[in-house]
Amino acid sequence: MTAALFLGFLGMMAAIVVAIVARYLHLRTALGVLAGLSVWFIYAGRLGYFGVVKNTAMRPPGITFIVVHVIFFLVLFIARFSADAGVALSFPLWILLGIQCFRIGVELFLHQLWINGLVPKMLTFEGANVDIYIGASAPLIAWLSTRGPTGLKLALGWNVLGLLALTNVVTRAVLTSPGPFNLIHAEVPNRMFGTFPFMFIPGFFVPLAVLLHVLAIRAISSRLRTATGAVSSGRAQNEVLATVRLLPKIFPGLERGFAVSLLTAK
Repeated sequence: MTAALFLGFLGMMAAIVVAIVARYLHLRTALGVLAGLSVWFIYAGRLGYFGVVKNTAMRPPGITFIVVHVIFFLVLFIARFSADAGVALSFPLWILLGIQCFRIGVELFLHQLWINGLVPKMLTFEGANVDIYIGASAPLIAWLSTRGPTGLKLALGWNVLGLLALTNVVTRAVLTSPGPFNLIHAEVPNRMFGTFPFMFIPGFFVPLAVLLHVLAIRAISSRLRTATGAVSSGRAQNEVLATVRLLPKIFPGLERGFAVSLLTAK
């Protein structure tokens, strides 16, 4: 039952991602995202379903065939969009922030996996995982981001906290998993990575959260820079106008002399 619900949740989030891309980017881009996700789901799903991912005896371990692709994609994405804010600014900022509430659902599934003995308690919100608070606060941060520069700065800090929360849980998940990196021995090992379909938590939901944070940080930074530039420009113009108005008071004969010069020229 849990697996079926998780697959439904996975399909719903993938459909939302494709729909948002189609709405704010090009249809061709959305079709490319749909094709890429379909290939990835089939590839990773088969590896998980047939037990390749949970095989720690093979070299390299089976999880490598998931993790390496995820890391490569994230590095490529961050390198591509760090210097170009165009894609990030194509989406409404409140959507990039508000959609992070999907993490509440992920945390609820992790809690159920703990009850089922597939993950240790520390990977849940009852343990050392604070990610559910990031998801729960996402709608509020999305609203604050529309309240001007102060709201944008709060949203920027929230995104940094969100990335730190992800780093915390991902590190603990890796260190509690069976294999060469099993350095934390909890009450049960983390078998989520090798269990179909829950390996899509690190194989889809974690990268999705990272991508949303990267896009949001890029968009917020660009907006704050634009706002700062506009304020500085307006301030400079006001100072020039104030100086021009003060000139006749500082030099009383300046305006009269300028008028005489015009008459002489005529």
